[in-house]
Amino acid sequence: MADTPDIDRAEDAALISGDLLSAGDLRLWFVREVLPLEAVLIQFLMRGGRSKSDVEDLRQDVYMRVCAIAQEAIPAQTKALVFKIARNLLIDRVRHEQVVSIESVENLDVLNVAIDEPAPDRSVIAREELRRLQAALDKLPDRVRCAVIMQKIDGFSVREIAVRTGASERTIERLLSDGVRALAEIMLREPVDMRRTT
Repeated sequence: MADTPDIDRAEDAALISGDLLSAGDLRLWFVREVLPLEAVLIQFLMRGGRSKSDVEDLRQDVYMRVCAIAQEAIPAQTKALVFKIARNLLIDRVRHEQVVSIESVENLDVLNVAIDEPAPDRSVIAREELRRLQAALDKLPDRVRCAVIMQKIDGFSVREIAVRTGASERTIERLLSDGVRALAEIMLREPVDMRRTT
């Protein structure tokens, strides 16, 4: 029984060196190296005042990414990897939360943000384009509109949209393709006010 630590070290050395892992080896590594970090990881994820469900989602995302990396090669420093992934996910989440919706941008005065003022005609043109885009989005079927908004406005990846909507990634890709094509047709088909172009 005294040989067990040496065997573990030999196995770890083989795994770290890049040998292919079986699912069982990956599971054993995960249980031995990653799961003991769970309590500290949850505390780290909760620091921003996130809800319990949000923390659970983030934790699962961390685990999925750690496992994806470990399938290629077991990391030498598991704790550092886990917290680096968690930090990057938190940064991504903050970026997604700072995205301003089209409805908010429609009335720029309400935002109360210090910006360089564009020329008045450019503001009018930009607002009109936003209204046209919103009208075009409103003409799309619900599922297509939802997918387009989640990717193009909220910044979610196809995979994230698929997880959130319960649809397959292939379906989301088709919806996005159809949506962008339909938006282009709607935006290009509608008459342009010639008074603005002259």
